[in-house]
Amino acid sequence: MLVVGLTGGIGSGKSEVARRLAALGAVVIDADAIAREVVEPGTPGLAQVVEAFGSDVLTADGSLDRDRLAAVVFGDDAQRQRLNAIVHPLVGAAMIERTAQAQAADPDAVVVNDVPLLVEGGLSDRYDVVIVVDSDPGTQLRRLVAQRGMTELDAKARIAVQATREQRLAAADIVVANDGDLADLDRSVRQVWADLSDRAGRPNAT
Repeated sequence: MLVVGLTGGIGSGKSEVARRLAALGAVVIDADAIAREVVEPGTPGLAQVVEAFGSDVLTADGSLDRDRLAAVVFGDDAQRQRLNAIVHPLVGAAMIERTAQAQAADPDAVVVNDVPLLVEGGLSDRYDVVIVVDSDPGTQLRRLVAQRGMTELDAKARIAVQATREQRLAAADIVVANDGDLADLDRSVRQVWADLSDRAGRPNAT
């Protein structure tokens, strides 16, 4: 089994790369999806979040009000670290478990852990290969404004709290440049998949 860490700054197109790798045969485990699961109603994770931040972060139906929680932690390092101390261990444990399950199902699997904060969390050493999806900051900014409806000020703030481009590139074994169109990205991801398949010792059926 080959265990791959996939990361990239907000607006880099990391999710597009993850989707393409999954279509080619990778087992993709999404940290963001798991982060939502571990704070669903009835989970110990949600109980810990409420204990730390109060019931004001809940909606009327008892689920987590993500926008309200984001407003509490965004721009406040201490509060963000408090939230991360609750959520990150739960996410990490679930990802380890699901990676082991993927190996049990297919010893030759290429398992991709899609982890937005891989560099920020110092997680590079957990992976056989680290892929960084890289875009020019101007491209990231345009995508966040055009595709996600952010204001330019909000987009710049979101970019600023993540690792720098240089820090991500320093952690990369493979860099997927994504400043072009989706056809360019398709070609790049197919090349990456051929590389990963070779490293895992599996046939490359692309």
